[in-house]
Amino acid sequence: MYSQLIHDFIEQESLPESYGQDAIKYFVPLAEKIAKLILKSKQPLLLGINGAQGTGKTTLTKLLVQLLEAREFNIASFSIDDFYFTKKERQELAAKEHPMLLTRGVPGTHDIALLSEKLKSLCAQQPGQSVCLPRFDKALDDRYSESNWNRVNGRVDTIILEGWCVAIPAQNSAQLENPINVLEAQEDSDKNWRRFVNSQLAGDYQSVFNQIQFLIMLKAPSYEQVFEWRKLQEEKLRKISSLDASALMNEEQLERFIQHYERLTRHSLKFLPEKSDVLLVLDTNHHVASAKGLGN
Repeated sequence: MYSQLIHDFIEQESLPESYGQDAIKYFVPLAEKIAKLILKSKQPLLLGINGAQGTGKTTLTKLLVQLLEAREFNIASFSIDDFYFTKKERQELAAKEHPMLLTRGVPGTHDIALLSEKLKSLCAQQPGQSVCLPRFDKALDDRYSESNWNRVNGRVDTIILEGWCVAIPAQNSAQLENPINVLEAQEDSDKNWRRFVNSQLAGDYQSVFNQIQFLIMLKAPSYEQVFEWRKLQEEKLRKISSLDASALMNEEQLERFIQHYERLTRHSLKFLPEKSDVLLVLDTNHHVASAKGLGN
């Protein structure tokens, strides 16, 4: 039923043919499982997809949307990244709380109030109504103007929220004591940055994450592999971005940037697999090596 759709999707996204094997073996059964949950639910189903940078969250989300729309479901999908504060807002936050908060990514750099508002609107939306969802331009490190936001029309069957920090639990105070990398040792020696990030994660972020009814995790083989994949992402972004894309990074800048994510990425790799409804374990070639939770 889905073979042509998957074939077209692979071409559209410039994916290797081997992606189709994972799609047939794992992603189609996943879409079927979600479809059953949608049919049982009286309210829009909030689906979360977690995965470290470069694991393929966005690609999987796009495929699930197409597979579910082929079943005539109305899907709203977006990344938590689209709710980053604007560059100006992060400059103000960095001046007020900690200079490291100028760098987008960690909890505390998203507009969670806006995210909560949009989730509430989507859940209540009826035929004839619409909601506009923000978009973030990573190449320019700033939010698109509202005229370029995405519009979702009509009653929504499922909302897919994907992101590297989606559903991650907060750490305890003991876990915050020691720096986890050079960046923390040199620029957060007083622990104020990681304490702020953790307090944000423990607060309003959990209020959003607790609404997730079905959680999927794309588990990377290791944090070290995440860095290699993130480099590939940056190279791809460089190819498709305009020449004045000021926020694109060289390898040294990228290494510093990704250290902002290291603490919570390692935390998620340790604690989220057991919390996930479906766990897709990846190998170093981005293939699904094993899966849990796809059975009926």
